Amino acid sequence: MKSLLVLLAALFSVIYLINPGAGFIELLPDNIPFIGNLDEATATAILLACARYFGWDISNFFGRKGDEKDDSAIDVK
Repeated sequence: MKSLLVLLAALFSVIYLINPGAGFIELLPDNIPFIGNLDEATATAILLACARYFGWDISNFFGRKGDEKDDSAIDVK
């Protein structure tokens, strides 16, 4: 059930970001200074969180080379 809700949230975020209403149907109008793009930022954050839930962590895509963690080198005593 939780996976279905996460999938629906991801689908809603994708549809909102595609913007099928051509800007006429928005939660916050984009011409409001400083807060006009918060709805798109929120939809993007929800989409990234949903992708991470399903195992698609793309945060490493934006990191520098050599920043990957190697868990095999951890010495547990």
